[in-house]
Amino acid sequence: MPTLREAVRYWLKLGLISFGGPAGQIAIMHRELVEKRKWISESHFLHALNFCMLLPGPEAQQLATYLGWRLHGWKGGVAAGALFVLPSALLLFALSWLYMAGGHLPWLAAVFYGLLPAVIAVILSAVIRIGGKTLRSPSLWVLAAFSFIAIYFFNISFVLIIFAAALLGWVGHRIFPRQFPAGKSYGADFDDESTGFLVLPEIPRITWKRTFLVCSSCIFLWSLPIIALGLWLGWDSTPVDQGVFFSKAAMVTFGGAYAVLPYVAQQAVENFQWLSHPQMMSGLALAETTPGPLVIVLQFVGFVGGWQHPGDFSPLGGAALGAFITTWATFLPCFLFVFLGAPYVERLRDFPRLGASLTAITAAVVGVILNLGVKFSIHAMWPEPAGNFDAFVGVVALTAFVAMWRFRIAFTTVLAACALLGLTSRL
Repeated sequence: MPTLREAVRYWLKLGLISFGGPAGQIAIMHRELVEKRKWISESHFLHALNFCMLLPGPEAQQLATYLGWRLHGWKGGVAAGALFVLPSALLLFALSWLYMAGGHLPWLAAVFYGLLPAVIAVILSAVIRIGGKTLRSPSLWVLAAFSFIAIYFFNISFVLIIFAAALLGWVGHRIFPRQFPAGKSYGADFDDESTGFLVLPEIPRITWKRTFLVCSSCIFLWSLPIIALGLWLGWDSTPVDQGVFFSKAAMVTFGGAYAVLPYVAQQAVENFQWLSHPQMMSGLALAETTPGPLVIVLQFVGFVGGWQHPGDFSPLGGAALGAFITTWATFLPCFLFVFLGAPYVERLRDFPRLGASLTAITAAVVGVILNLGVKFSIHAMWPEPAGNFDAFVGVVALTAFVAMWRFRIAFTTVLAACALLGLTSRL
């Protein structure tokens, strides 16, 4: 059994090298923890992943939190989850400051102009990639189409779409199991850990006392900064609005960052007006360049919202406060969900309808992500106020998509090329 110090060193290393989005991050953990170090067995890893995919929030960070908890209890879980996020949060804070403070610099504006088509390409890639893995029946295709229509044409809340999809998957699996299939590995047994893997500590007993302690501790820590800001700055201040809004978003972030971005864009851009669509796209591009969970892009939203609505603070002071409360409200609930639900993970294989609900949610998310891509593309290719077609964005976006999808060029390489093209075109 590794010591807590050894595990902490690994979790810090993971936070620094976890590029490549959730799939890449999960692959890194599997290679290190299952194949190389043999801290976790294959089946324990897969069941833990199934459990984390059922939770709202970034599944890769929650998987790290769960594995840290499984090895060293709550201390290991806190260390793994926090170190998975901290490096990307610090790096994105610096990039966000550069973006806002240097926005008047022509060369920097040109770089971010070049990033717009790269974001369009990566969203389109996400739609095809997630859709190809999820839409395995005609009913799921129809669900994805209705999800797009509901949010794009009728502005129906993302939250309602997600809950409706979950209910449809739960009921549909019982009536039409082929149309609403469960995810892989449901119904499987765990590997025998006597074949080279560590014998893990016993899972704590499920008791009302433990449930109360986990819930009360996490909810207290979750709400404390928001309540303190409300008493200090007033309940209608921007930081309090951000804390409340991103707490709500944390409860419905099923399907990863691309699933919650349309909801955040809908509210943060159109309702609260903390930032614009082009700024949202720039934030997504910046988040793609950092390690850690892609949902860290929400910190950028909080940063820009605080910068542009600082209240009695300086722009940087308001931005720092917005970034902190957004990150806190986004990621602290992940610890609540993992610590509360982790003792049940060994029972998940007996409930395939949970997997069917997750599959239906992911199908709906395909339509929601398509809505995000369409809105971002319209704002980028027909920019206001003139509304004329921007041929540069259209051509570069198509080229970037072909480079990633057909020739498998890494997104970071494509991102750098797009930034250079933007710089060249403007300067």
